[in-house]
Amino acid sequence: MRRADFHYVLPQERIAHYPLDERSSSRMLCVDPRTDTLSDRSFRDLPDMLSPGDLLVFNDTRVIPARLYGSKRTGGRVEVLVERITGNNKALAHVRASKPPGPGTTIEFAAGATAMIEGREQDLYRLQFSGADGIASILEQQGHVPLPPYIRRSDEASDHERYQTIYASRPGAVAAPTAGLHFDECSLRRLDEHGVETARVTLHVGAGTFQPVHTDDLAAHIMHHEYYEVGNETCVRIAAARRRGGRIVAVGTTVVRSLEAAAADSGTPQPCCGETNLFITPGYQFRCVDALLTNFHLPESTLLMLVCAFGGHARVMAAYRYAIAERYRFYSYGDAMFLASRAVAEQG
Repeated sequence: MRRADFHYVLPQERIAHYPLDERSSSRMLCVDPRTDTLSDRSFRDLPDMLSPGDLLVFNDTRVIPARLYGSKRTGGRVEVLVERITGNNKALAHVRASKPPGPGTTIEFAAGATAMIEGREQDLYRLQFSGADGIASILEQQGHVPLPPYIRRSDEASDHERYQTIYASRPGAVAAPTAGLHFDECSLRRLDEHGVETARVTLHVGAGTFQPVHTDDLAAHIMHHEYYEVGNETCVRIAAARRRGGRIVAVGTTVVRSLEAAAADSGTPQPCCGETNLFITPGYQFRCVDALLTNFHLPESTLLMLVCAFGGHARVMAAYRYAIAERYRFYSYGDAMFLASRAVAEQG
């Protein structure tokens, strides 16, 4: 398939720039590939879409306040977006300035903190930060919530809580696994009462998740790498769900990528950790995931391509057109989509 096959036109007013007052009050578009039907539901109806014995898998990554504002010693403004902390005072980061800074350039932040550019690794800069307390302390004191580029406003105090899942526990992401933003304590309690089991993986979402696909030929796209972990306990719970006939339900595309990467060699998820650049497009043969809860994604994005691979290209693109017409809220702070079960992969 070609990049243009995943294009759609979204009116700007359909982009959610703020979350709703209550996490679980989002709408949810349910897509049933078995019957080719769409139904408008509330996210609070999720337990009705699941069966006792199903396994819901979450991504427990935690968003770090990864955006810093500083200046060169010559006075030029600099924006730093930390992509990955690689040591106590070292990080890989995106750096925006009027002119690309070279090795040896010092960036000054508030309270005397500095970072020196050591070099480049493709699109990222290697930074050495000052201070005995480490980069984590600088981010905690001065960092801003790294809201996505399509949210056209500065971060606010409320974003520190709302651009974070309630079960986030492992710091390292610079973008939220947004399908999980709909869950609150009541949602989790109702799922437990309904007999739905849960498990967790970790995938530290990087800024590359917003990287556009520049080539029309999808096979030529270079997918970004992200760190992920699938633990033994999660693999045990998946095996148990399979034995009892339960479905594996991924909360978000990051969970899909984690589980499918962990199942790549044996066909079933195995405990593992490391880097994944798995790029899922229509025609991919899913090994693990049976149902998917996700948000609405950018046109021509790798995330939309994954959802189309899961639910069928024509079916998912039709659902997007319906969601636009029915005024669903799109992207990170927007509404949800539930694909009830995996369809047979479509061709073309």
